[in-house]
Amino acid sequence: MTKYVFVTGGVVSSLGKGITAASLGMLLKKRGFKVSIIKLDPYINVDAGTMNPFQHGEVFVTDDGAETDLDLGHYERFIDESLSSSNNVTTGKIYSRVISKEREGRYLGATVQVIPHITSEIQQRVLSVADGRDIVICEIGGTVGDIEGLPFLEAIRQMVSRVGRENVLYCHVTLVPYIAAAGELKTKPTQHSVNELRRIGIQPDVIVCRSQYALGQELRDKIALFCNVAKDCVIVALDADTIYKVPLQLSEQGFDGLVLRRLSLPEDGKPDLNDWKRFVSTFTNAEEEVEIAMVGKYTALKDAYLSVVEAVLHAGISNGCRVKIRHVEAEEIETGGAESRLAGVDAILVPGGFGARGTEGKIAAARFARERKIPYFGLCLGMQVAVVEFARNVCGIVGAHSAEIDPATPNPVIHLMEEQKEMERLGGTMRLGAYPCELVEGSRAHHAYGKLLIRERHRHRFEFNNDYRERFEAMGLRVAGICPGRNLVEIVELADHPWFVGVQFHPEFTSRPVTSQPLFRDFVAAALAKRRNG
Repeated sequence: MTKYVFVTGGVVSSLGKGITAASLGMLLKKRGFKVSIIKLDPYINVDAGTMNPFQHGEVFVTDDGAETDLDLGHYERFIDESLSSSNNVTTGKIYSRVISKEREGRYLGATVQVIPHITSEIQQRVLSVADGRDIVICEIGGTVGDIEGLPFLEAIRQMVSRVGRENVLYCHVTLVPYIAAAGELKTKPTQHSVNELRRIGIQPDVIVCRSQYALGQELRDKIALFCNVAKDCVIVALDADTIYKVPLQLSEQGFDGLVLRRLSLPEDGKPDLNDWKRFVSTFTNAEEEVEIAMVGKYTALKDAYLSVVEAVLHAGISNGCRVKIRHVEAEEIETGGAESRLAGVDAILVPGGFGARGTEGKIAAARFARERKIPYFGLCLGMQVAVVEFARNVCGIVGAHSAEIDPATPNPVIHLMEEQKEMERLGGTMRLGAYPCELVEGSRAHHAYGKLLIRERHRHRFEFNNDYRERFEAMGLRVAGICPGRNLVEIVELADHPWFVGVQFHPEFTSRPVTSQPLFRDFVAAALAKRRNG
């Protein structure tokens, strides 16, 4: 029988429910259990694909092309498994499905209501990821007390009667704030949050307390008493300089063993965390450092490029160094600001994005890297701006541009294919999810991956225009990867450059803490070589 752990949050948002869920998943998997994690998001959007990065952060893309909440990235990185569209459920998905069933007559004329129809649909989505799994960890987005989250909380409350109380554990993540004027940690917000949960029928089994400072036993006992949990079920998650220390914190307090005992699962031995400890130790103790400029258009919100930042961090650890990221707003270098804002960096990374804003700044960054022989890595739009820059300043194609940025450009170097134009008429042109890529033997990409056929995840509309391929290659911009069967250019490289690679896909989505993504690994290695050689 599959066991279920439901993770809720209280007091304030951004407490780290996702990291808590991901950490627990990693610890349980290290003990040999088959684990899956699902995120229930109360927002009405069907998925995260149309959300503004400034409001919601990055859109994480799965192998099957789902545009999901960024917490799925944490889940994949921590449990080292690829997830799918089934692992992210929104209010929009739930209501769309229920309304569709009602129109099909599936409810046999019944009055369709939140209870039982909406709550049953939510439960079915949770149960759907349980096949072949010992434990399903389910994070409920938002904060207890939010009106939009009530159907989800009611659904998980009902899970006890559906699968049995012995197969369900409720974990509540809450805040224990420090009041500087009083010089005290305060438990009252936690008490109120738990009371709100209990009011709707959910008694948490475990409380994870986020705090700046360690909680003494007296405070833990107080929380246990007023929140009606056992004393050993109050766990502390202290602020850490890296999220990758959180599983180690929780393991030291026996969090995973506690969960297993509460679910009547065998607690044999301890999880093997040696590789994770080595990763954290290198992060803490690395003596060398490189600085990489990330030229983006959403730099005001750190979560907008979350997977990119994590992939760079993983690559640094893989090379035994720390990476300092210099966040550069693309618009700031559009009017000749490249020299002042990019001077002294060891490498330049240009991530993806949509729309015209900041594009000229990204093009300027690509030119700066090309002319100064600075390692360059372009992701999706970052590849496209590198191609545009090369077309303008090496091939002399006056007015070269992407059709996304300037639709009036005749025969743009980055364009929509004819088949996409037909798709556009029907309402969609995005290339989403994992696609194969054949690498050119001897290329930098081939050297990085160590094989000739790879699969990487995409999220884009516009493609490299093959009309220019022969001309570009003759001038030194070689094609290093092709999507087989469709002749789509996936990777470009500069021949006469220490390390200059642009990829149409998003390799950041497949990076893992202890298994760095190959292109990111080699990119940071090139940055480190530049730093060492001055």
